[in-house]
Amino acid sequence: MVELKTDTSIDAMYEAGQVVASALTAVRKAADVGVSLVELDEVAREVLRAAGATSPFLGYRPTFAPTPFPAVICASVNDAIVHGIPDGYRLRDGDLVSIDCGAQLGGWAGDSAISFTVGAPRPADVRLIETAERALAAGIGAAVVGNRMGDIAHAIGTVCRAAGYGIMEDYGGHGIGRRMHEDPPVPNEGRPGRGMPLRRGMVLAIEPMLIGGGTDTYRTAPDGWTLRTTDGTRAAHVEHTVAITDTTPRILTSRH
Repeated sequence: MVELKTDTSIDAMYEAGQVVASALTAVRKAADVGVSLVELDEVAREVLRAAGATSPFLGYRPTFAPTPFPAVICASVNDAIVHGIPDGYRLRDGDLVSIDCGAQLGGWAGDSAISFTVGAPRPADVRLIETAERALAAGIGAAVVGNRMGDIAHAIGTVCRAAGYGIMEDYGGHGIGRRMHEDPPVPNEGRPGRGMPLRRGMVLAIEPMLIGGGTDTYRTAPDGWTLRTTDGTRAAHVEHTVAITDTTPRILTSRH
């Protein structure tokens, strides 16, 4: 069931979303050569603590997971697409890093992700990240009353495929509200004019996941969480929580 949010609820979700935005901004600022992924997780934890928010990631255990997730961010480096567990790995010059973060505040959730490079960037990584961001912007632009879910999916997929990138199969965005994952699913590829009609009050986490080598497949790492590209190429993941309004989409996790 899809819950349509009131304007008051969306305002509350914006507050949760801004905690996520602050956490991602702080993590991005702290990320440098020699900094460990655990240290980045602690940066995000401190932002959540200071805001009086909790993490929907910490302790989360979906059906596929062998253990509860042990951190407040997913930190996925290079060929890791999503769900990377922060560990003692220290960032190296040229790494491509994707950070996913969520917050629960006042009974509402926010969810967002960024990708960036550390040190001297590879041109191919810059192009991959820029394409992911363009795909996200295209998906958000299609999140308007009168469109259907397939229009969001088609907008994202068109940008990714035109650039020659793969789209992670079986994964996409999701509804969000009182819980981090709600109905409806938000595919990253689809046919325009198809699927669920978009209505005022729907709040969606839109999140393209691009694979640099052009394949769509992935493999699960031994930790049971981290999903990596099968061809060893690099990946990028970006995400915003977006509310559908009577006018333009409202990005609840916007970073200022």
